[in-house]
Amino acid sequence: MSQATLDDDELFDEAATEMREDVESSIEAARAALPEASAVWEAEADNTLGVLNGLKGALDTGDAESHLRDAKKWFAIGKKADAFGDADDLESDLAELGETLERITAAHEQVSELTATIPELRGLLEGDENEE
Repeated sequence: MSQATLDDDELFDEAATEMREDVESSIEAARAALPEASAVWEAEADNTLGVLNGLKGALDTGDAESHLRDAKKWFAIGKKADAFGDADDLESDLAELGETLERITAAHEQVSELTATIPELRGLLEGDENEE
């Protein structure tokens, strides 16, 4: 089909299909960048600090935020242009993924705080033991 035979509706439909595919692809890339459940749950370490450091590393979301941002960007453009016939599934996926990412990020911050606090507590407790 030559470009001269395409009308605006056909071009719009083609662009809408490509935009939906871009959103779906970015959603999948974001999901793939999230930590594995087993990495968050299982731990191999000799002490609490080792477990926390392992968990902190396991909670790294990599490029998930960037992929989610791309998906939201293309979704917003497509929705505003009314390019998606039914966008409920995409909207639901984006909301769910955003919530998951927020919770992982919050957990990462909490573990980071604990990772910084535990050595201090150990030092304080060792100091108290030496004074007795």
